[in-house]
Order: sequence, then C-alpha cells, then structure tokens
Amino acid sequence: MSKSHESSAAAPSVVRLLLVDDHPVVRTALANLLSFEAGFTIVGQVDDGAAAVAACRTLTPDVCLLDITLPDIDGFETMRLIKEQSPQTRVLILTSSDSHEDMQRAMDTGARGFMTKSVVYDELVAAIRTVHAGGTAVTARIAKAKPRPAVAKPHSPLTSRELEVLGLLRQGFTNADIGRLLGVSERTARSHVEAIKSKLHCNHRAEAVARGFELGLLKIDPIRP
Repeated sequence: MSKSHESSAAAPSVVRLLLVDDHPVVRTALANLLSFEAGFTIVGQVDDGAAAVAACRTLTPDVCLLDITLPDIDGFETMRLIKEQSPQTRVLILTSSDSHEDMQRAMDTGARGFMTKSVVYDELVAAIRTVHAGGTAVTARIAKAKPRPAVAKPHSPLTSRELEVLGLLRQGFTNADIGRLLGVSERTARSHVEAIKSKLHCNHRAEAVARGFELGLLKIDPIRP
C-alpha cells in the first residue's frame, strides 16, 4: 500500500457544525470550544429559527446544534423545516430544558439527539460524533425519567406566537405592521406568516384566517348593539 493511499485512508471525517442559539455568549463559547476539537469545523452561527433553516439549506452542515427556545419560530418548527429543506443535516437539540416531554417531542419531530446545557463537554462531543455517525444521543437523566401524565387540552397546530400573528392577520396587518407591533423584524414576521400558511395548508393569508375560524383558533366577535 502506498503512503499516499495510507494517508487518505487514515484521514478522519470532518464534522461540519452549525450552531443555533439566541444567546451570543453561549454560542460564542461553544464555537470557541468546538473549533479546537479534532475533526470539527464550525460552518456557521445563527440566532433564530428562520436563519437556521436558511443556513442549513445553503451551508448543508452535517450536524445542527439547535436550541428549542428561539425568538421567532421555536426549535420544533425550525427542526421540521430543516428536515424538509436540508434532510442530510442531523439535528442535535442542545437546550436548557430537562423536560422528558420536550425530549420526546423533539425526537418525534426528527431530532437525532437531545442534550441539556448542563452536559459536560466530553459528553457533548461524544453526542455530536454519535449523531454524525447516524446514532442517537439523549442525556441519560432525561431518558430514564418517566413522563408526566398527559393533560387533555384543545389541539392547536400553531404555537402561541403564531396564534398571535394569526389574530393580527385577521385584522389586516401587513408583515411590516406585524413586526412593528410584536417588536420583531419584518423577516421574522414573514416567517411566522409562512409557517401559519404551511401548518394550515393554505396558500393565502385570507385563506389562513378563514381556516383559523374553521378550526376554532379564531373566535367570531359578538355583535355589539
């Protein structure tokens, strides 16, 4: 066997990582640590769900470290969009939540792992390598926990923020108006609107509002005398 062939065969696979967290200190610290890990390279860092979906589509990272709590669309909806638009990217949730229900929902949505931010560094590195190799990794404490009994409640396909946006759509506000009223960017407002249309299987804003009434997500105001 030639030396060049030996060198090629021995070269480790590089894990291309995208970091998604809305806390810049956490994100930067994580990037600094992981960038020095052998076989890891950071291809991008973003702070919201819409940017994460776009980054996965353009950068095609191997593993996306994704927080559940994000300022626009939440981590679950972000993950669903990533799986649609960048199916080759494996998602590893890294979150402050230690909820068994959040873990189960994340795995059901398509996550390949669920780790809490209290995880020790070596365990996180091992989890990233496991997910990259096609396995699953879950913080042991959460995996062993028994889920709390489910409490029946009306089903809504929309998040609380999306319900708020749907109410503003009902009033005829534009994306720019919605962004200003909610204190977010117009791009974030547009992402909410697109998520609503996707979840309600609608092509137009007016159709989404009508569907909202059909599903009981919007209530007809009583006629005032």
